[in-house]
Amino acid sequence: MRLPHLLLCSVFIFFVLYAPQPLLGLFAVEFGVAPAVAGSLMTAAMLPLAIAPLVYGLFLTKRNPLFILRIAMLLLGGCCLLFVYAPTFELLLLVRFLQGLILPAALTAMTSYIGMSFSADTLQKNMTIYIGSTIVGGYFGRVLAAIFSDIWHWQSFYYFIATMLILLTWSIPHTRFKSNNVKSILSPLDYIKQLREGPLLKVYGAVFCMFFCFAALLNYLPFILQNTFLITNTRDIGLVYSGYLIGALASITTPWLLKKAPSPWHLLTAIFLFYSVSIVMLMSHQLIVFLAAFTLFCGAMFVIHSTAAPLVNKISKAPPSVTNGGYVSFYYSGGALGSLLPGVIYQHHGQTAFMTALLAVCLCGLMLIIWAYLEGKNTTRG
Repeated sequence: MRLPHLLLCSVFIFFVLYAPQPLLGLFAVEFGVAPAVAGSLMTAAMLPLAIAPLVYGLFLTKRNPLFILRIAMLLLGGCCLLFVYAPTFELLLLVRFLQGLILPAALTAMTSYIGMSFSADTLQKNMTIYIGSTIVGGYFGRVLAAIFSDIWHWQSFYYFIATMLILLTWSIPHTRFKSNNVKSILSPLDYIKQLREGPLLKVYGAVFCMFFCFAALLNYLPFILQNTFLITNTRDIGLVYSGYLIGALASITTPWLLKKAPSPWHLLTAIFLFYSVSIVMLMSHQLIVFLAAFTLFCGAMFVIHSTAAPLVNKISKAPPSVTNGGYVSFYYSGGALGSLLPGVIYQHHGQTAFMTALLAVCLCGLMLIIWAYLEGKNTTRG
């Protein structure tokens, strides 16, 4: 399977995950639920994403990731159609939970395919390009969902996603795939133990903190725009997510930044500090400052993501499918909690308290990166 083909599949898979986000206000009104309850549509999909990837990572060590990707995309297309016809909010949540069970199979299959097909600098480059495709999918999934909803109705976008997923499913080649990095098969417990070695677990923890903050802000961005800045039109809310697209450009610069930095650890430390500053700026009630801070926030997040994802593949002793399964699991664990818990703070205490909570979590991520760097440095010396 050629990389551009894989990237196109990635874009539409991320449409599935993020399409409801700019429509949360619409769902809150249409189904008569509170903002935090509407936000649970994202939590319902991310909870399985927090648990299932590691299990799928173990499963994929013995199976063709392209076959798993093909099945997952077909099921996601079917779930999009179910989402359209769900008559109650509870059934919407159920379909989102089912999507969350299927999505990690697709994500782990794609990252495992890249991890097993490439190595060294090529791995860094192609993983960065893949992450860029997830950014594009996340951005256009949000924006197009808002535009389709404004011009036609929100269901129309789901018909489009379902059609494209099914078409792309049949275009994935039916070929045998053999890993270039075959390792001896151990027990599942041995695989999981390997993820605890050295600084790897701390990097996973920092990734958890990073995406906790990101999921929280993007989940409650429609409500902040409505309540603080009086922006209520779904198309305008969708366009505000344009700051997110800067993340794609920022992630492409990651290889260049890595060459300039003494090590990936130094770059991660610097960008986590930048991430923290952008959260402080997001406390502003001036729209121009808020939009600028949102753009910086998105760019910082994706540089962290583009640096951490290949880094764990380099430092981990576990097979690529297990390493990436662990990464996806921690990533979406942060997303699941971030899409729910900060919403309670926002509902009861407002924007400033909401951002303060995110800042505290972000600083925890910074401390974990510093700890991981010092531990790895001491281990190397020893």
